Amino acid sequence: MREFTVPSLVTAPHVGGLADVVFEHAAADPDRVALGRSTDGVWHDVTAGAFRDEVLALAKGLLAQGVRFGDRVAIMSRTRYEWTLFDFALWTIGAQPVPMYPTSSAEQVHRMLHDARVTACVVEHEDHAMTIGSVVDRLPCLARLWQLDAGALGELTAAGAGIADEVVHRHRMAVTPGSPATVIYTSGTTGRPRGCVLTHANLMAETDTIVRRYEQVFRGRPGEEPATLLFLPLAHVFGRMVQVAAVRGRIRLGHQPQLSAAALLPDLRAFRPTFLAAVPYVFEGLYAAARREAEREGRGRPFEKAADVAVRYAEAMEGKSFGTGPGPGTALRVQHQVFDRLVYARIREALGGRVRYAMSGGSAMERRLGLFFAGAGVTVLEGYGLTETSGAAVANPPERPRFGTVGLPVPGTSVHIADDGEVWLRGGQVFAGYLGDRRETAAVLRDGWLATGDVGRLDAHGYLTITGRKKEILVTSGGKSVSPLLLEERVRAHPLVGQCLVVGNDRPFVAALVTLDAEGVAHWLAMLHRTAPAPAELVNDPELEAEIRRAVVAANTAVSQAESIRAFRILATPFGEEQGLLTPTRKLRRRAIERAYAADIDALYTK
Repeated sequence: MREFTVPSLVTAPHVGGLADVVFEHAAADPDRVALGRSTDGVWHDVTAGAFRDEVLALAKGLLAQGVRFGDRVAIMSRTRYEWTLFDFALWTIGAQPVPMYPTSSAEQVHRMLHDARVTACVVEHEDHAMTIGSVVDRLPCLARLWQLDAGALGELTAAGAGIADEVVHRHRMAVTPGSPATVIYTSGTTGRPRGCVLTHANLMAETDTIVRRYEQVFRGRPGEEPATLLFLPLAHVFGRMVQVAAVRGRIRLGHQPQLSAAALLPDLRAFRPTFLAAVPYVFEGLYAAARREAEREGRGRPFEKAADVAVRYAEAMEGKSFGTGPGPGTALRVQHQVFDRLVYARIREALGGRVRYAMSGGSAMERRLGLFFAGAGVTVLEGYGLTETSGAAVANPPERPRFGTVGLPVPGTSVHIADDGEVWLRGGQVFAGYLGDRRETAAVLRDGWLATGDVGRLDAHGYLTITGRKKEILVTSGGKSVSPLLLEERVRAHPLVGQCLVVGNDRPFVAALVTLDAEGVAHWLAMLHRTAPAPAELVNDPELEAEIRRAVVAANTAVSQAESIRAFRILATPFGEEQGLLTPTRKLRRRAIERAYAADIDALYTK
């Protein structure tokens, strides 16, 4: 199949902007709990009316401090309640938020603020303020800086006390669906980050479609009030999509700024979301933590058996839904029921006890992991999208997911596979273009289609599988084209592996650089009753090398001999964001890694 379209479920609005629902929801039901706000670990309800009042007061303060219709205001912070408040206050007065990762370097900050001609900036704490300060002399447009942890909300609210409500509403009424809503910079994994201009119509088409199509996902069970705890970075389009969808879809929204298990798990238990949105490494971490806990308690073999049963059960259910099998047999159903009480219920309880669905995006999820969670009672729906598509353009349907694929086009979206295998997308959520870069815009927008740069295929049912990126396809010196994605996923599935980079461009064969998972290695050493050696000694440990070799051999079973990994090198330190080797969403910056580890790569081919 070369092209597949799913009809639209929503009508594009002719008037208004994203902030209107804040005021509409408050007028219709001011006492409905719209958000949750955590203070010192205690969750407090925020009603629709209270949120409207805070948005209005902040919008007045922004106007009083000189922010005008069409201005761009940067936000540099972790995921927290105030970010959502600023987003909707800025949209209320027709301004355009420009999100920045809190880990951005001074040069990255300068590039984005200068390119977007940002006039004001909101930062979380003093370190961020110092980062801005280090480049402020090269930012002639920047006139205001507010710091959340230094009382920015109180300062702005007080400044706007004398402005009438009508002034704010005049600004809000001037916003149209075609007005620019935000400028989000791409991660720049294969080139310079570019500012994607997303309109109010883009984000409304995206989020209204997701809310309508996936209502059963958000509610978990019939009659439950939907709720989600957002821990994705709001600087990324996926987190932003979830935020807007939650507010527009009347889904109670909480924020969690830390991704560590120590911080996240207590809030999951306290907030009790009905669904989650995360990137694959979060689900990989949950699975690995559950396995390590079972092994520490002497239940390692039962856990592996439970995992196998979950995978086989989900696979049988998938086969039944596609008409290729009868579903789970009696023996498998009995085993599944037993392990549901002993193992799977623990995993669901760790997520707060109410999660039955989750959404995964940002990078590919290994099929077996998706099957495991589905068999354990938490169906993870993998999707696919870009900053340029305002979030998900393709996603698995809850009633018939196909694990290992990214699903079907979301309603109102078309997918086309070009002659060279590139995935093209068309729909109301596709962006307006790159800020100030007509040449790059023209290069990716072709007669209404967005050329994604990703390579994929459609199956007979219209499900899309992403097989790699055009710019990341390796071509060996023997002329063999190799997509590294599948091999990297398979190697990374091993509990001792943290990251994997497959190399081989213009080389005689495919090889790999492998980093270690610190928690996985510590657990492995403890189970062997071994003391931890120095990192330099560990990478040359024969037992460890044998384990990594098993991971490589297992990965090679998925490809032909010519595409298989022939050599690998274990590295003492992981690829880090601070060295410029990872994006903030943990994607590998391939070119940067290949430059940084050129000597290690050369050594793979000189043995």
